[in-house]
Amino acid sequence: CSMGNSTSRLYSALAKTLSSSAVPQHQDCLEQPDSVQLDPIDPKDLLEECQVVLQKRPPRFQRDFVDLQKNTASYHRPIRVMQWNILAQALGEGKDNFVQCPMEALKWEERKCLILEEILAYKPDILCLQEVDHYFDTFEPLLSRLGYQCTFFPKPWSPCLDVEKNNGPDGCALFFLKDRFELINSANIRLTAMKLKTNQVAIAQTLKCNETGRLFCIAVTHLKARTGWERFRSAQGCDLLQNLKNITQGAKIPLIICGDFNAEPTEEVYREFSNSSLNLNSAYKLLSPDGQSEPPYTTWKIRPSGECRHTLDYIWYSQHALNVNSALGLLTEEQIGPNRLPSFNYPSDHLSLVCDFSFNQDPDRLL
Repeated sequence: CSMGNSTSRLYSALAKTLSSSAVPQHQDCLEQPDSVQLDPIDPKDLLEECQVVLQKRPPRFQRDFVDLQKNTASYHRPIRVMQWNILAQALGEGKDNFVQCPMEALKWEERKCLILEEILAYKPDILCLQEVDHYFDTFEPLLSRLGYQCTFFPKPWSPCLDVEKNNGPDGCALFFLKDRFELINSANIRLTAMKLKTNQVAIAQTLKCNETGRLFCIAVTHLKARTGWERFRSAQGCDLLQNLKNITQGAKIPLIICGDFNAEPTEEVYREFSNSSLNLNSAYKLLSPDGQSEPPYTTWKIRPSGECRHTLDYIWYSQHALNVNSALGLLTEEQIGPNRLPSFNYPSDHLSLVCDFSFNQDPDRLL
């Protein structure tokens, strides 16, 4: 396909990440590495380039936003937050055993474009990702050129490193638009359980909204997986909550927490977040008729042990300081299809969650 002169430089940059077979050396430092300032890119141009790569794949699924604040006037632009476990490439190809997903559907050269297409379609102001193992060669170079400030915190003992020809460890990544927010404080948190440091991490950043001048904290995490680790997840959740209480000065600063908690709503760690003194609510409960029930699933896959359909992913928020204006509806069972996720249509075994938030108009209202 002819790319045209206007996008040839952009295509060259994207193609370089697509065709690179070399595994970059993992950067041990946890801070943002110094990088060469690259020219900004237009998200529409990048989306077009992704669609060229994906032209032989089925089109993206249609998902609609559900308006949750029909009668509330908003004086400022909402803050769009996206939460997504994107599926580490090394795990998808080497460990997760998606028995109904063809290996061809997991090719990184195309799957990365499906991930980027999803992000570009919803245009989040803040993006929280888990299982990122292509941060330095894909997400940081491209998203920084789209205007995002980027932070990555890898797991100390990532399971990706056990996979041959891996791309380094996976971890959590947090991105926010620099023209909308100013970074006030950033903390990389290695979660503890029973006073022991664990392999799970979190990033918490205090931002100032340039339009309103209001402070808020955004956090991203990924708790321990697997059945039998419920008490471990509970301990990790308690540690994260304590860290966030300190960062938010005892909930004086509004808070949004995104994560793959690897926990159903019946687990103790879910109850800890629901009952925390931070006064949190789960945004996706608001999609239910009574506003009290989580979605029936946020991940749906088939492994050798059978079909796995669970609600594990959440966006928590300070319910008296923030309003949820809208939330992105989930994929239906018909859209997902009998072979479940991931697939040629969708790049991850987890669904992305997207919410639009606004500040409560009474700045003196207690949390």
